[in-house]
This record gives sequence, structure tokens and C-alpha cells, in this order.
Amino acid sequence: MTATAIHQLTTAAHGAAPSVVAAVLRLLQQVDSPAEGAFVARALNALARLTEALDDTTLGDAAGARSDYEVLLDALDAPAALAVLREDDPLVGARLRGLRARARLLAAEGGTLSSTEVADILGITRQAVDKRRKAGRLIGLATGRRGYAYPAWQFVPERGALLPGLEEVLHALREHDPWMQVAFFLTPDVRLQGETPLAVLRRGDVAAVRRAAEVYGEQGAA
Repeated sequence: MTATAIHQLTTAAHGAAPSVVAAVLRLLQQVDSPAEGAFVARALNALARLTEALDDTTLGDAAGARSDYEVLLDALDAPAALAVLREDDPLVGARLRGLRARARLLAAEGGTLSSTEVADILGITRQAVDKRRKAGRLIGLATGRRGYAYPAWQFVPERGALLPGLEEVLHALREHDPWMQVAFFLTPDVRLQGETPLAVLRRGDVAAVRRAAEVYGEQGAA
């Protein structure tokens, strides 16, 4: 973005909060390709519609969220926002629930680790971590340019090892994508007396968890 363009934007935004101007400038300075430009333009248009639809109380509540991403989710959850969004996407409510579900999975049981952190725990290279992920021996969740996020509960750091039985269960789950695999481990299962597969695996009952994994996703299975 040229110095002239920045000056013009700053002049046009006279009277706006300095934090708003700084955020917009930072955003525009990231635009280096047509795809990025198209995304930013549409996202800003959507944000303008959203801001117009919500009252100050709702906007203030959303602005108090723990992270910038949660600010958007909280604002989108507001009834007035959903009414606007449904004009373009009748399934927006389900999509938002899916996003929140994924956020909960990422945060559960210690959050996630980077490939570098996983490599340090296991005493291997980042390339070896990537190889294990591709072979289905580790769960790695794609995070765009940031690479992959590895659920921390897969590891026993004090032993420098994977959770015992993990690879065996992942083999039984090989037909499911990584998000479904994470959901399996963290969701209470009636076949395991209502416990999560992760809790049962931590107790060492690999066979029971493997059996539950083998029928995961089948009609009538938990």
C-alpha cells in the first residue's frame, strides 16, 4: 500500500478511534495478491453490514470477548446478526455452531501444540512429526499458513512418548478425517459407559476404545 493511499485513508477516517484506523491500515498492508484483496473487500463489506445491524450494547458485549476471533463469533450469534445473515445463508446458524464446536475441540484437554513442540516432546525432527501425521499415527489439524495444530492430549510429555494405544485406535479411525477423530476421543460414548474414549484410553483399556472406534460413525453407534 502506497504512502499516498495511507494518507488518504487516514484523512478519510478523521474522527475515528485511533485503534480502528490502525487495525484497518494493518489489514490493508497485508493485501499482496488479488485473492487477498477480494477476501478483504468482502469481509469488510460483511463487517459493515454486521456493525449496522447491531446495537451498541451487543457490540460492546462482543468486543469484550477473550480473543479477536471470539469477538466475531459472539457478534454473529446475536439474534439481529442472524436475521441479516439468514438472508444470504439459511444454514448460518448451523455453520456457527460448527465453528464453536471446533473451537471447543481445539481448546480441550490442554489445547494444541505446534510441530516444533511435538518434535521436542518426542525427540524427533519436525519432518518426522509430519511423516507420522501423514501416516495417520498422529492427529494434526490443518491451520492454514500456520501449518498443523496437534492436540496436546495425544502425548505423555514426561515420558517423551505418545499416549499408549493411540496409534492402534487411530488405525481403527483411519477412514475418518482428523476433526472426526478428535471428536471421537473427546465425546462421551455409550459403548464406554458414558466415558470419553480418551479417559478410558488413559486408564489403559486400549481394546475397549479400539472396539468403539471400529464402529464409530455407523448408524446406531455412539
